[in-house]
Amino acid sequence: MGDTHRETHRIVYWIRRLSEIAMYCWLGLLLLLDVAVVVSSTEPTHLLVLGTGGYGIYAVWRRRRNRVRPFVILMVLSFTATVFAGATPSDDSTPGFAETGALLILTIGGLRWIEPVRNAAFFAVAAMLVLEASAGRTGQGAASLAAGFMLFVAWSTAAGIGAYLRFQMERRREAVHAVRRAERLELARELHDLVAHHITGIVVQAQAAKVVAEAKPEAVAPALDAIAGAGADALTSMRRLVGVLRADEAARSPGTRLADMRLLVERFSAHGPQVAFEIGKDITDETLPPEVMTTLHRVLQESLTNVRRHAPGTGWVEADLRLADGAVRLRVRNYGSASDSKISRLGGGFGLVGMAERVEALGGRMYAGPTPEGAWEVFVEFAVS
Repeated sequence: MGDTHRETHRIVYWIRRLSEIAMYCWLGLLLLLDVAVVVSSTEPTHLLVLGTGGYGIYAVWRRRRNRVRPFVILMVLSFTATVFAGATPSDDSTPGFAETGALLILTIGGLRWIEPVRNAAFFAVAAMLVLEASAGRTGQGAASLAAGFMLFVAWSTAAGIGAYLRFQMERRREAVHAVRRAERLELARELHDLVAHHITGIVVQAQAAKVVAEAKPEAVAPALDAIAGAGADALTSMRRLVGVLRADEAARSPGTRLADMRLLVERFSAHGPQVAFEIGKDITDETLPPEVMTTLHRVLQESLTNVRRHAPGTGWVEADLRLADGAVRLRVRNYGSASDSKISRLGGGFGLVGMAERVEALGGRMYAGPTPEGAWEVFVEFAVS
C-alpha cells in the first residue's frame, strides 16, 4: 500500500509540474511574438498590448483559487488596449498573443475555482466579450471576422475544459460529503443501539430490585449501583450521539469485542499477508467504551482491506492496540510491498474519508500516510478516562 501510493503521488506531482512548465513556456513564446511585433513597429498601442501580455503572465503565475482580482485587472487592461487601438487607427495589427493566452488560462481557472458558480460563469462570459472585442485590433473586415471566430473557438475550448474540471470537482465533493454523511448516520444508529441496550438494562434491574426489595433489602443497594452505572454509560453514549447529529452530517456491530478483532486478523492472514497483531495487557473488553471499540474494529478492517486492495505485494502487516498516556492507540503498518509503477486505482480514498469522519466524530484523531521507515501507516488515537 505504501509503495503504490507513494509512486502514484510522485507521478501525479510530476505531471502537474511538467504541465505548468509547458504552460509557462507556451505563454513565454506568445510574449516573444508580441515583442517581435513591438520591435517592428513604433505604435504606442503595441507597447500597451505588450504590457498587458506581461501582466497576464504575472496574473497566471500569481493565480489563486477563488481569486478574481487578477482576472478583472487583466480584462480591464485588455479592454483599454482595444479602446486605444480603435482610437489610433493603424495598418499594423496588434493581436496581443500573450494577453489572449493568459485570458484563456484564467478562464479555465475561473470556471473551475471561482465561487459561487454564477460568478464563475459571469467572468467567463466577460472574458469572451473582451476577447471578441480585441479581435478588432487585428485588422478590418474579413481579417477581424476570422480572428473573432478563432478566438471564440479558443474560448469555447477553454470554457469546456474549465466546466469539465468544475464538474469533476463538484462530483468529488458530493461523493466525499455522501461518504461522511453515511458514516455519521451509521455511527448514530450504532450509538442508538448502545443507548437502547443501556436503557433496557436499567429497566430490567429496576424491576428486579422492586421484586426483591421486600424479601432481600440488602440486595437493593447493589442493584441501584448497577442502575446508576448503566445510566452514566447511557448518558455518555447519548452525548456522543447528540454531538454526531449536531454535526449534520459502516458496519453496525455494537457488540464488537477484542475477540472479534483477533478473528478479523486471523481470517485476513489465512488469505493474505501475515499479520502480527498485539494487544496490550492492560486492554480488556471493559477498558474501552463500546462505540470506541467498534470504531477501532472498523478502522482495523478498513486498513487490512486497503492492504489487500492497493498493495497485493505486501510482505507482512504489523498491528498493535495499546494504552499510553491516557489514550488508546491503534497502529497498522504494512511492510515489504513490491514497488509497482502502475497506477492501480485513481480517485479513491473514500474509505479513508469515512474512517476519519467516524474517528473525529467520537473525539479522536487519525493519520494515514507513509512513515520514515518506508512503511504505510494508519494511526488512530482516542482519549480514555
